[in-house]
Amino acid sequence: MSDAAPAPQKKATKPKKPRAPAAHPKTIDMVVAAITNLKDRKGSSLQAIKKYVGANYKVDLDKITPFIRRALKSGVTDGKFVQIKGTGASGSFKLKAKVKAEKKAKKPKTPKKPKAKKPKAATKKPKAKKPKGKTPKKAKKSPAKKPKAAKKPAKKAPAKKAKKPAKKAAPKKK
Repeated sequence: MSDAAPAPQKKATKPKKPRAPAAHPKTIDMVVAAITNLKDRKGSSLQAIKKYVGANYKVDLDKITPFIRRALKSGVTDGKFVQIKGTGASGSFKLKAKVKAEKKAKKPKTPKKPKAKKPKAATKKPKAKKPKGKTPKKAKKSPAKKPKAAKKPAKKAPAKKAKKPAKKAAPKKK
């Protein structure tokens, strides 16, 4: 008997069958469709996109979730999507074309025409002159705004003990 190991035999290779076409479109196309149809003002989240894809396409959500995440990340880097919040695949996403359209819609602002000044009412009293010197200024309160919380005073150093009053001089005798 010989000590050499027998040579490995090659497996008979079967001809590869062509893959059947998927019953759904590419993942990036499904994500784009989900974002356009969800029409969220603040962008669509990963969770909402997955929910839409699961409801409208014949896919297994557990198997396609990593592909959706990858499609979102690559879409942001390629410039198809704009990430409104978050990082990576978390957060909210919008289509870049929609974001540009919104910005264009906001940009063309017509210059405001100056309003005609109304004549001042004669019943108004003239403002009295404020005396010069150190006078405390009062904060003006507008009814629309909430008053701000008062600031906490700065911490003061502990007070030093008061010195004993000096002895009064004895009354002089005449």
